[in-house]
Amino acid sequence: MRKTWPILTATALAAASLAVLPVAATPAAALDNQLALTPPMGWNDWNAFGCNVSAQLVEQTADKIVSSGLKAAGYQYVNIDDCWLTHSRDAAGNLVPDPVKFPDGIKGVADYVHSKGLKLGIYESAGTLTCAGYPGSLGHEKQDAATFASWGVDYLKYDNCNNQGIPGLQRYTAMRDALAATGRPIVYSICSWGTDDVASWGPGVGNLWRTTGDINASFGSLLSNFHQNVQLAAGAKPDAWNDPDMLEVGNGMTSAEDRSEFSLWAEMAAPLISGTDLRTASADTLSVYGNREVIAVDQDPLGRQGTAVTLSGGLDVLAKPLADGSVAVTLFNENPTRATISTTAAAVGLPKSAGYLLRDLWAHTTTSSGGTISASVPGHATVMYRVTPTTKARAYAPALTLGTSAAAFTAGSSANLLSTFTNNGVEPVDDVRLGLSVPSGWTVTPLTATRSGHVAPGKVALAEFRVTAPATLSAPITQASVGGTAEARWHGQVEQLAAADSVTVPAPVQAPFKTFTDTDAVFGQQGDRIAVDGAGDDLWGSTDQYSTVYRPGAEHDGSVTTVELTAQAYTSDWAKAGIMVRDDITGAGTSPGYLVLAEAPGKGYVMQWDSTGSGQLDSNSAPSNQGSGTATYPTWLRLVRTGSVFTGSYSTDGTTWTQIAAVTVPGVTAGQDVGVFTTSHSDGTSGEADFTGFTQS
Repeated sequence: MRKTWPILTATALAAASLAVLPVAATPAAALDNQLALTPPMGWNDWNAFGCNVSAQLVEQTADKIVSSGLKAAGYQYVNIDDCWLTHSRDAAGNLVPDPVKFPDGIKGVADYVHSKGLKLGIYESAGTLTCAGYPGSLGHEKQDAATFASWGVDYLKYDNCNNQGIPGLQRYTAMRDALAATGRPIVYSICSWGTDDVASWGPGVGNLWRTTGDINASFGSLLSNFHQNVQLAAGAKPDAWNDPDMLEVGNGMTSAEDRSEFSLWAEMAAPLISGTDLRTASADTLSVYGNREVIAVDQDPLGRQGTAVTLSGGLDVLAKPLADGSVAVTLFNENPTRATISTTAAAVGLPKSAGYLLRDLWAHTTTSSGGTISASVPGHATVMYRVTPTTKARAYAPALTLGTSAAAFTAGSSANLLSTFTNNGVEPVDDVRLGLSVPSGWTVTPLTATRSGHVAPGKVALAEFRVTAPATLSAPITQASVGGTAEARWHGQVEQLAAADSVTVPAPVQAPFKTFTDTDAVFGQQGDRIAVDGAGDDLWGSTDQYSTVYRPGAEHDGSVTTVELTAQAYTSDWAKAGIMVRDDITGAGTSPGYLVLAEAPGKGYVMQWDSTGSGQLDSNSAPSNQGSGTATYPTWLRLVRTGSVFTGSYSTDGTTWTQIAAVTVPGVTAGQDVGVFTTSHSDGTSGEADFTGFTQS
């Protein structure tokens, strides 16, 4: 949960002082209360709802867990996060559920959840206040634990806000002992954000412990939490699990990224706690959460966390030994483009064998290998195998890999693509035919032979093609599916493969416009249509990441700049796209005269500017964290400069204008750079913004 630090009252400080008690310096090897012999599975409201929790939400989610089949797949905890309580304890010092959100109290919700065959979780903080500013449990551990037990709570998530600097081991041990004293079995989830070296003492205190900061629904956040958690495999065991935070599956990442997160969490024996609105989840989202073959890896009774075999160049191999002697092998591509990832049975710890069965846990197919474990993995995607030694490898189709070299295209450009077919099986394949799949309007010319009569085990067939994109595109930036195809015969059967990737094809930006990015971006222009597909963590303070198509020196006293924003990717509530002015638009983080007039998909319309001449945005027309109006598309944005005063307005029809703000920006030069820009407000995630009719007078 987000860490905030409300001002403390004298009463709160007194409560904190009561909690300073000595604890044993050396924790037990494991909590060993038999409550989490496999990683907990369930749901938590925070990622999707924040403080908007209620009895109705919890009960409806419990219903959906049952009706969707997730309960049958192993999900059992329905967990309430922060903001479930009132801001004051009662006269006896007890926590009080919010009577509006929970009219029948937590006990009423617990009874309902239990009637569905599920279990209820609750939230508190090991501090004087929770992260949202409600009463914390520091100094009230025994009283609050007894209260939770009396309500029928089965799971406690115990946060770290307002901890008064008291060591985590001391605070979390106090609640561990308080829970044990109730006599009720309550799973104990330590949420200390990975601080205080929790991985070293977590196994003696909780059933699971957070190893990372808060996650969000972006690939960058997924990567960060994965890299922190994967290093801690040695500490995981039954009743003691590393927790890289709740799952963001269904909250806005791509389908490939959703599957990667679920695969990696299962491989790392992490808790599988959904953080999405299951009530409205798509069929694809529910299929990810409900993949029983992947769940079985997470829930394997051996209780081993997968370890890194290789983490190199963004091509990752993890291996997790399983109770039946097989090994779960995860091939994860951190990069944006397809790549072949390979390892061997010996490298993942399997014994020597005549052959191995490779069960693809997402495709739900089984092939055989002589020892190579390989796949062509799309960007940000994961292939997950359950690999088992076998004496019957010849009874299964051979494991085949098809990879296609990467290439970059612009409108009308050509590139050579190499297609690589590898037979990883124990028997040869015959009549191998290699091809290339491209959209209509593209041309493909083979440069080599495309047919091989016989490919033995461990051997490769190659073919090269010349590919040309059309000179005229349907949009400034076009997405096209380009990739290899292959057919091979084995025992009279035809085995087919495809390795297509989405290729981004821009039409070049024309003068007088120029482009700039200090992050990752693709730019396109077609007549008066401009597209920018860019990433960027944010525009605020020292974080100044953006991508822009601009006109150098075109902004001047008396100028009026107008553009229509026709579409914007919803990478974050605070993703921003619109008009940017700056003395030097290439001087990210340093150049003064800096202002943006933007639309944010979840926040409306906003102006942000540099009020000090430092070259960093520090002032905001939306101090309440909410911009003007509600974001709609298309929207027209207009920026008027009078001296050093800039007036920003928006219109939803191109005729009627609503002023956002008029602000003074120091340090502006006579001729400033001006253009359209985007930032995704989600590190590592790119999003496209489309503009039409950029005009300036």
